[in-house]
Amino acid sequence: MNVAIIIAGGVGSRMGLDIPKQFVHIYGKPVIIYTLEGFQRHPEIDAIEVVCLSGWEDTLRDYARQYGIAKLKWIVTGGASGQESIRNGVYNLEGELAEDDIAIIHDGIRPMVDSSVLSDVLRVCRLHGNGVTATPYNDQIFRILDDHSTREYITRETLRKVATPQAYKYGLLLAAYQRAFAEGIGITGSAYTNTMMVDLGHTLYFAAGSDKNIKLTSKDDLALFKAYLRMEND
Repeated sequence: MNVAIIIAGGVGSRMGLDIPKQFVHIYGKPVIIYTLEGFQRHPEIDAIEVVCLSGWEDTLRDYARQYGIAKLKWIVTGGASGQESIRNGVYNLEGELAEDDIAIIHDGIRPMVDSSVLSDVLRVCRLHGNGVTATPYNDQIFRILDDHSTREYITRETLRKVATPQAYKYGLLLAAYQRAFAEGIGITGSAYTNTMMVDLGHTLYFAAGSDKNIKLTSKDDLALFKAYLRMEND
């Protein structure tokens, strides 16, 4: 069984909007629905769980009915941080998934997940126990000497940008979150499942990525998303 855990628990304060960005309408449809449709359409996704911002659960349920997201099976309330939200989603599936079932974690504000990317992350996870979406890093990265200068750069050929979707065998994922929260490992600041796994000593395996798989964190990102949608329609 392959279950998507969609993380939609953020408030979107950086975008300066009146409503959470996952519920912003783009061309008449909420962002979260664009995201869910990618998983609804994919033949290897058996069910969907959404970790939702508190107070928006009924709105999400209504949108799912309106847009035919029939695979949505669970709605879980998010936590105080990103890692707490993911943990809530992982813990909610205990007793629902077997150890070798696959959980695919994805940001609700990445609405352009490609079918081929989903297929590959599942393929890699079946082989290695996990699979993380990755793309080459094409910009130059420098380490700061102070706030105004640098003397050291990181060779970009050694870098990869890792995003969601990320797939993990459920038994591995559940045990990792239980240990991480019991011992306080990899759960603070900007930590995510992938960084937590590395902090816990796991090796991650790269799967295919896509530059179109943008995360909507600013109004510029919304404009880019609209441009991609217009290109697809044309």
